Amino acid sequence: MSIKILITDCDHDSIEVERAVAAEAGVELELAQCHTEEEVIAAAADADGIVVQYAPITAKVLDALPKLKSIGRYGVGVDTLDIQAATDRGVIISNVPDYGTEDVSDHAIALALTLARGTARMDREIRAGQFSLESIKPLHRFNTRVFGVLGLGLIGSATARKAKGLGYEVIGFDPTREIGSVTEEGVTVVSQADLQARADVISLHMPLNKHTHHLVNDEFLANVKTGAVLINTCRGGVVDTDAVVRALESGKLYGAGLDVFEQEPMPADHAILGQPNAVLTPHAAWYSEESYTELKSRSIGNVIDFCQGKTPRNIYNPAALEHARQPAN
Repeated sequence: MSIKILITDCDHDSIEVERAVAAEAGVELELAQCHTEEEVIAAAADADGIVVQYAPITAKVLDALPKLKSIGRYGVGVDTLDIQAATDRGVIISNVPDYGTEDVSDHAIALALTLARGTARMDREIRAGQFSLESIKPLHRFNTRVFGVLGLGLIGSATARKAKGLGYEVIGFDPTREIGSVTEEGVTVVSQADLQARADVISLHMPLNKHTHHLVNDEFLANVKTGAVLINTCRGGVVDTDAVVRALESGKLYGAGLDVFEQEPMPADHAILGQPNAVLTPHAAWYSEESYTELKSRSIGNVIDFCQGKTPRNIYNPAALEHARQPAN
């Protein structure tokens, strides 16, 4: 029996990597550009597996696709997928949790250092005819600053390792880590409140869920060290961007380096765009030529493996295996 895989949506410039993987595995591959539940249902009606970027995969979608066995997510986050609904229906979800570990942590460090040395702001000013460093004072040596990492998973730990290598004192918080313990990277685990009070740089590395949505809000920012820098390369919804604007305008935050936003693309009239000490990038932290190829090949590879009766490298909801829909032989 032939296997069909559908890419529900993809804004990459090409799917040649996916086509090559599918061809080698002998499966049929189609690309759609679905934005709604109804569009996914119509496009995936006869699909054994799907690869998803942003399309909504809900209980309604899953109920309408009884043939579906496996879902692959481009990336780490799975917040557009109804995990419980898929698990209850025996549909396996795979993500690629480690494809961008080095790339995202590199980007977090790059944003932090851009603000720590004022390079982006000085570049804008020198192009406008201002040859001065007054606007970026005070600057400090990295080895006099504290770098705080919220979330000590793969990416957070890699960011901590790199910050430590630059000379920062690095502290971290993670709800799965014991306060007072020391991580493999030599990072002391502290409470979230302690991190907020002590850190000169706060870098966010956590999934978006009901517990982390707008974690960084007015109350959170009121409790950070005055003059701190906020870095977000995880999920836009973790941060209340309007609260960040207020903190920048009041001077509570010295700067903000944001790669992800609550709404993407950013609204052209959002107040964050007018903040001189905000460094903004377009959800680019994940990208390098190496991570791009790995993301695409592993996303579809996980789906194909399960549909062919193999065990995928990454299964996000292993409980679904108990009553998984029978893979094709």
